[in-house]
Amino acid sequence: MSQGKTVNVAAGILIRADGAFLLGSRPAGKPYAGYWEFPGGKLEAGETALDALRRELIEEMGVTVTAATPWIVQTFTYPHATVRLHFFRVTGWQGEPQPHEGQAFAWQRPGQLTVSPILPANGPILRGLILPEVMALSNANGIGTDEWLQRLQDRLAKGLQWLILREPQLATDDYRALAAETLARCRSSGCRVILHGDIELARELGADGVHLPARIAATLERRPRGIDRLGVSTHNAAELAHAQKIGADYALLGHVLDTASHPGETPLGWNDFAGLVGQGWPFPIYALGGMNAGLAATAQTHGGHGVALLSAAWQ
Repeated sequence: MSQGKTVNVAAGILIRADGAFLLGSRPAGKPYAGYWEFPGGKLEAGETALDALRRELIEEMGVTVTAATPWIVQTFTYPHATVRLHFFRVTGWQGEPQPHEGQAFAWQRPGQLTVSPILPANGPILRGLILPEVMALSNANGIGTDEWLQRLQDRLAKGLQWLILREPQLATDDYRALAAETLARCRSSGCRVILHGDIELARELGADGVHLPARIAATLERRPRGIDRLGVSTHNAAELAHAQKIGADYALLGHVLDTASHPGETPLGWNDFAGLVGQGWPFPIYALGGMNAGLAATAQTHGGHGVALLSAAWQ
């Protein structure tokens, strides 16, 4: 394959009900033989990415896809070729994976890999799989700080794993104090905390990342150093493109449905959400605005990773 030509590839992330996903080893005779990757293969002339995925999984492993949603599009340049990988989350299939090409298979859990080496292009994909389908944003502004902290404690007891601490109404010192309290509570429960808007504070307190509103993200030319997870709020293709430029790990896109926080503003709606997401971005995208946990599957059908919740996360 020539480096000057981009090869389009469809790849499937088979996800079991328990959250485990499937990796396969590359057969002998192929570039990077022995490396682990997500199963799939090149698009043939006239094929859509989903058509190619269905064909490849039958040919490679005897699996018939029955439920798949588009997810991430990742472009990566290897010494032998540049590939544009169209990833799908596959949640339904018929048959058990069989090594039709002499490969090995291994079920893995997000953040707990037991096989290596991993094909280089799959690094961002593995990071994306760790993210939850429902992302919670704090709501001390809506229900009061003391009440929100109590509800946070309840959610932590029920397994909350990720939180964006978004409280723009607070003065700097008040936000710092709430961030310190929130981090202390969440760390003891294994919940990751992403601070909102304040890169230096995220570094200082050792938060798990920072989430930037579009106006702050627009002032950056590159990813902030020392930040593990970087999220960006977006509303259009230009803001998504800038999130890509600065190396965001995920984006929130909205508002998708009518919401009390944006009275009189026309929402994107699911069709426009799907149109923006479908342009192909190398990070997961959450639907924001008017969401509830029950809409996560709808967001995924339209290419999203899931939903981000503000008030609905604490009801």
